[in-house]
Amino acid sequence: MSATSGSSSAPALDAIAQDFVAFAVDVGVLRFGEFKTKAGRLSPYFFNAGLFDDGQKLGRLAQFYAQRLIASGLAFDMIFGPAYKGIALAAAVSMELARLGHNKPFAYNRKEAKDHGEGGTLVGAKVQGRVLIIDDVISAGTSVRESIAMIQAAGATPCGVSIALDRQEKAAENGQDLPWSAVQYVREQLQLPVIAIAGLADLLQYLGSTSSAAVSAHAAAVHAYRDRYGV
Repeated sequence: MSATSGSSSAPALDAIAQDFVAFAVDVGVLRFGEFKTKAGRLSPYFFNAGLFDDGQKLGRLAQFYAQRLIASGLAFDMIFGPAYKGIALAAAVSMELARLGHNKPFAYNRKEAKDHGEGGTLVGAKVQGRVLIIDDVISAGTSVRESIAMIQAAGATPCGVSIALDRQEKAAENGQDLPWSAVQYVREQLQLPVIAIAGLADLLQYLGSTSSAAVSAHAAAVHAYRDRYGV
């Protein structure tokens, strides 16, 4: 979600996004090199949200989600975190929103239904009202579609998706590039707003402004990747 100015000038810096990218690089969650994506592409960068693996890093991540959500103005009644990464994210963001005066219940799903105790696949608050789905990225939209189905089956209404990073690249199907990204698919085909803390455009701005020569050295490779696969 990069803020942009007029078409004749360069995109304005998005402070939240720039701070987030710098943070992700500093803690090693956003790395540069050569990585194979689910689509089989060789990407010059890799974002691994599983490495937000201690209280300090997860808490800071939750702050970025909460800042972006509040700034977006999106109205929602509760948070839903799809298993597995979405579970910790939903809990952490719910806590941070409460700290900022926006107390929201949260729920998540199990991968396998529980056949004892309360049973079922949903855990946490009753799924009702306008439900925000929270995850790390959208790779193919599968997790979002599954979340929508569970939310609707509970009688609630999906109202948006919040993610950490929008890779802003073409989706792939059966080894073929598609003309749209997974995020565009969710926005246009599933009719849900997607609120990202940062995107590939923000990463490129960071690479162009960082004082770290070791990091900025990867700018050309990321630009080339964007030129080939970007949307």
